[in-house]
Amino acid sequence: MTLDLARWQFALTSINHFFFVPITIGLAFLIAMLQTAWHRTSRPEFLRLTKFFGTLLVINVAVGVVTGLVQEFEFGMNWSAYSRMVGNVFGAPLAMEGLAAFFLESTFLGLWIFGWDKLSRRVHLLTIWLVFLGTILSAAFILMANSWMQHPVGYRLVHGQPQLTDIWAVFTNPVFLWSYAHVVLDSVVTGAAVMLAVSAWQLRKSRDTASPFGHSLRLALAIFVPVLLLDMFVGSELGVIEARYQPMKIAAAEAQWTTCQPCSFSLFQIGGGNNDHTPTQIFEIPHLLSLLATNSWNGKVIGLSPLQSQYSARFGPGYYVPNVFIQYWSMRVMAYLAGLLLLLGLWGLLLMRRRKVPRSRWFLLAATWAVIAPLAMNTAGWLLTESGRQPWVVQGILLTKHGVSPSVSFTDLVISMVAFGLLYTALAVLDAVLMIRYSRREAAT
Repeated sequence: MTLDLARWQFALTSINHFFFVPITIGLAFLIAMLQTAWHRTSRPEFLRLTKFFGTLLVINVAVGVVTGLVQEFEFGMNWSAYSRMVGNVFGAPLAMEGLAAFFLESTFLGLWIFGWDKLSRRVHLLTIWLVFLGTILSAAFILMANSWMQHPVGYRLVHGQPQLTDIWAVFTNPVFLWSYAHVVLDSVVTGAAVMLAVSAWQLRKSRDTASPFGHSLRLALAIFVPVLLLDMFVGSELGVIEARYQPMKIAAAEAQWTTCQPCSFSLFQIGGGNNDHTPTQIFEIPHLLSLLATNSWNGKVIGLSPLQSQYSARFGPGYYVPNVFIQYWSMRVMAYLAGLLLLLGLWGLLLMRRRKVPRSRWFLLAATWAVIAPLAMNTAGWLLTESGRQPWVVQGILLTKHGVSPSVSFTDLVISMVAFGLLYTALAVLDAVLMIRYSRREAAT
């Protein structure tokens, strides 16, 4: 029970924190694009948009930083056995994130906020691009550490404890390279969705065809569609990489209990969870799972049952199958919402080409509410990645049940769980209220 609570607590803090990270990365990039447009053209509407969306960025960063700090303490308080076991490897990228990336991001964000009338236009423009650089570097170091947990490389065991021997192997871990590209693209899509939603709301309420938010809506759409397409391709290739190094995760994502070749992909199924090995698949697409998992039309996907036998023989008795329900539906939430967002983006581009966006009330309404989709996709992706690694906290090295702190008590976890739940709920509500209120304010000016 202590283990379950520790996992729930880390899931609570991680999911809440990950609401803010993609918005920060994506908005930083788009704001840098807007300010670059102002720097080149000196058009006042681009300056107005830069400052407007810059305020949304600052609100999101201010709340997001607080949500991330708690996780650092959880490693020592709830997961001390894990920290002692892999700290020699895991600590290096985390230290780089804190000393280099976060320092870069926070320093230049401060210069950007307070430097409007004190720095030259060129230097001030550089500060927002360095803020964006800091955000993606921060994500890189965090994902580097997480990818090592998914696929450990560049280490050797010394008295049963991993010691880092090749930092370059950690930097070039294929799981890291593909997952990092996927997260950065996800973040740009999320930031574009936020800008699209705010701009659509403003256009819908103002009914002013000359509104500056027409520029931000066009920028968001121009970025949104191609980046989403590229993101879908990278996500597919990441699935191939994970099938190579974590076959249990991919088999669970399809609830594939038996080995198949070729393998179909089910759009929907009934059953197939951990206690039901015979799901009823509905709307199967032949060969699609083979393509997604192996990049081959007739590729083989090893099933959960034979993988369970292999893992038991290699690592000892135990149950090595992750939660199949979470895996199966997390993957489909991502895929189906991505398809809907792509259709929305293509609809918007068609209207934009015909110059009908400001008059299309249905599109503007759909674009406003579509901002929820990338947040749901990001959460589903986090669940797919982290739940799919279970029961390992470090694949093949350390089981999750062996990583929890031996001294942490059930009472301590209950108290902290309630406290964090209330705190994070309050922060989420505060962020949402501030973002929504400020997003609506510009319509009246």
